[in-house]
Amino acid sequence: MKVSSAPLALAGSLAVFVIVIVSWARSAVAQSTPDQLLLKDYRPKSIYRLPETRVPKARFPVVDVHSHDYTPSNADVDRWVRTMDDVGIERTFILSGATGVRLDAALAKFGRHPGRFAVWCGFDTTGFDQPGYGPAAVAELERCAKAGAVGVGELSDKGRGLGATTNRLGMHIDDARLDPLLAKCAELGLPINIHIGEDQWMYEPMDATNDGLMNAWKWRIEKAPGVLTHDEVIATLDRALAKHPRTTFVACHLANCCADLDRLGDLLDRHPNLYADIGARFAELSPIPRQVARFFGKYRDRLMYGTDNGPDPEMYRESFRLLESADEHFYLTRFSKYHWPAHGWNLPDEVLRAIYRDNAVRVLMKGQ
Repeated sequence: MKVSSAPLALAGSLAVFVIVIVSWARSAVAQSTPDQLLLKDYRPKSIYRLPETRVPKARFPVVDVHSHDYTPSNADVDRWVRTMDDVGIERTFILSGATGVRLDAALAKFGRHPGRFAVWCGFDTTGFDQPGYGPAAVAELERCAKAGAVGVGELSDKGRGLGATTNRLGMHIDDARLDPLLAKCAELGLPINIHIGEDQWMYEPMDATNDGLMNAWKWRIEKAPGVLTHDEVIATLDRALAKHPRTTFVACHLANCCADLDRLGDLLDRHPNLYADIGARFAELSPIPRQVARFFGKYRDRLMYGTDNGPDPEMYRESFRLLESADEHFYLTRFSKYHWPAHGWNLPDEVLRAIYRDNAVRVLMKGQ
């Protein structure tokens, strides 16, 4: 039977048409006058003739305490390990947030590379709004630890609570129903990584006064009955830290206090069981290098390196450039969704060693 070539020709023509349209659209954006340029299309390029530091490998060995399962296959895990070797990542924490068979699958996949990955589990929140919640969740936590999970996380409460759905609010970390689980974590030696709220830009008015608007709009926190504000959700962590002084907490993303690092500093001062990772907050910190250097120096023993990004070699290298160099006024390509330029933090060696690796080994890898 003879097959007509017309459909193939038509498909080819359509493909060419799409490419032309896309190219035209990009060209139109590049040539837009300021009164026509959309904020989302603003992509400035620095014209300053300044030093540009490339950091192919971290100055010291690194433990990435905040990553996730970005690998569909064993081959992807193998490639990730090669990338880690290339850029100087000694070990990566996989914050699966999983229980049951999902956790078991992650343990099996990453367990093929002993010593290179550490898999963390989650809390089973099934039936948390029903009488009798708790004992089964504690039993599953014990099973996860026995199976090989070495921490709990990433738990996430952006104001609606753990276990929340579209039509149902969940539990905040200071909820009495979670007390048995938090106490069991202390007993089992399982640290907890918790995402608490979002950064302040996401709560501000979405208008011309919001200097983080390009990213804030995507991650904005809607005001709704029962949804906590930034300060309110931070307060739930404050209370949980006080209730469970034997439980180790890691507030990821610097507790989403990038706009007010002193707020995090206050928590660290009052709660010796609290630590923080810097994952996915490189862009938010990049405009304030001197404040970051002061804060990281003061709390060098409480902060940890994390990425919260897929294993792209240039992603790691861009983060190292921020931590290690004194470069000025450059634009991030792997992290930033904002309009502002980045500036390197130029951290001294003793601070780099602590944040890159030493704190994670001392606090999160006991006995591993």
